[in-house]
Amino acid sequence: MTSASNALGGEFQLAAGPTINRLGFGAMQLAGPGVFGPPADREQSVRVLRRAVELGIDHIDTSDFYGPWVVNELIAEALRPYGDDLVLATKIGAYRDHQGAWLPLNHPDALRAQVHDNLRRLRLEALDLVYLRHTVDRGIPLADQLGALVELREQGLLRGIGLSNVSTEQYEQAHQQTEIAAVQNLYNLANRTSAELVRKTAAAGVAFVPFFPLGSGFADSRAREDSVLRAVAERRGATQAQVSLAWLLQRSPNILLIPGTSSLEHLRENTAAGGLELTAADIAELDGLVAEGETLEGEIHEETD
Repeated sequence: MTSASNALGGEFQLAAGPTINRLGFGAMQLAGPGVFGPPADREQSVRVLRRAVELGIDHIDTSDFYGPWVVNELIAEALRPYGDDLVLATKIGAYRDHQGAWLPLNHPDALRAQVHDNLRRLRLEALDLVYLRHTVDRGIPLADQLGALVELREQGLLRGIGLSNVSTEQYEQAHQQTEIAAVQNLYNLANRTSAELVRKTAAAGVAFVPFFPLGSGFADSRAREDSVLRAVAERRGATQAQVSLAWLLQRSPNILLIPGTSSLEHLRENTAAGGLELTAADIAELDGLVAEGETLEGEIHEETD
């Protein structure tokens, strides 16, 4: 019999934190178009969240700037009282203007306020994992931003500190200042630019959480359809999305996945990828699509959800 953890890609212990299944859920797509405003079908979003937990997912990635506020309020509505084994990860360091633009907000006082906002809307007393989203707000040293999170951790308001959208150098700087539980960067089958950071975090026992694991983006999201990927999917009797997720899980043992969707069918499909085993030949073919540290260029098609 396949255990729930094996069906979800196995397990990983977060630094100074709980052990979670490697395949989780990203809640970003539960907001409206462009991650802005409410969803078209609020009840469907609630059902997706509840079904994710029923399928054994115990790691949900969110943020107060998804909507803004919409997704955190949905999570609280759908899942409270939270199970003891559920890890909620959120991000701070940005805000949305009235047009939906993503703007930096990294002053230490603002970061503290954002942590309290996430606590209030998720209706929690402490956050399991908080990612500092690095932005172009260069006037504020990274050490000062991290210092605010360290203070909040000492106050018991958060348990783990993560980094999002950082370079290898920024990760190393932060890692010298304080314990880092996870890094969330762009990395997928078609984009290997964070390959060095995947290796460094693996060596340190730090989780690496790829955003856009299927190569998608925002309103103009795209994902590449390649003949090699199609061929592997056909051999395994799987979808291309499932193969892409399985490749990430087999790429490095510290990779945790948070594919997102507002569809119950796609949730089922994504979750099933945790039990898909690729052969050494499959992996070699997929590895050969892109060189380490590079990005695939070529024909693309629109990915819809």
